[in-house]
Amino acid sequence: MPPVRTKKKFVVLAIKLAVTIAFFAVLFAKVRWSELWSHATRIAPTTWLAVFACFLAGHAIGVLKWRYAVALSRARLSVADAVQCYAAGMFANLCLPSIVGGDAVKAVLAGRATKRFEAAVIGGATERLIDTFALLVLIVVGALLCRESFPGWAQQTFLVGGVIAAAGALLFLPLVLRVKLERWPKKLRRPIAKTLVSLRRLARKPLAALTILALSLLLQSWFVVLNSWLGRGIGVDLPLATWFFAIPFTKAVTLVPISFGGFGLREKTLAGLLFTIAAVPESLGAASSILWQTVLVATGLLCGLLFFALSLRANSRVGSLFGATKKAARG
Repeated sequence: MPPVRTKKKFVVLAIKLAVTIAFFAVLFAKVRWSELWSHATRIAPTTWLAVFACFLAGHAIGVLKWRYAVALSRARLSVADAVQCYAAGMFANLCLPSIVGGDAVKAVLAGRATKRFEAAVIGGATERLIDTFALLVLIVVGALLCRESFPGWAQQTFLVGGVIAAAGALLFLPLVLRVKLERWPKKLRRPIAKTLVSLRRLARKPLAALTILALSLLLQSWFVVLNSWLGRGIGVDLPLATWFFAIPFTKAVTLVPISFGGFGLREKTLAGLLFTIAAVPESLGAASSILWQTVLVATGLLCGLLFFALSLRANSRVGSLFGATKKAARG
């Protein structure tokens, strides 16, 4: 890797770490550590373990959904290889700056296993595109369900309209503008090309797209329920409709790669949202978010072990995680 590029990546990483620290600093300016620790340790171990087990069960369905999306692009994986690739992506989310990093690792490994790199990338991009749309759908539905909690109908209408407009812009701007690919900035050409190909393939296979969307909505909703379960375990007793707005909105915000892995940004966003729309003390909202982060970290570590265990199979076609992570980081 050229020295200039290496230096640039270190600068970007340093900025994201600084932003993460800044978010935590702003949070702890309002919330005392002792108060946060007191709330977080209120959770019953059995509750945390039950949420963790249910989260793993959800990702078992996620493996099948991702494998199905990749197979639509003619990159066919065995169940064991799909689990191995998916586990590597979950583990990589702990190391790379955002969830997109984990997606890149999955695509690299799937491409290596199937010898169809482009198909694996397009299949993964298609699934991510539908997942993002499902997230936006839940935000809108959640906002409508808990509209009474907002300061007024005007603000809620503005929020919903803004979300729908943003979703349309992100998903369909390249098609609407019909700008030739070579006229886009170089850094945007690859993601725009993937988006265009994904949209065209979805248009040709509407039933498959609806199947993936249904599974995405099911999984995203399941994770919202698990978040509410953790919240109730420490005393955040809110209607489920409030969680259906707050959790998807927070997740959408943390997809923006301005902090390391979304840490700090997620805690501040969720705590601020729950305080604004439901008067939940920020210490409780932040504690709920941190507990969810412990579930994510534990899952990532377990998936790392699962990847290495599956790599010992004689017929594994996936290969080394290190090389895939390095290639994804370069991309």
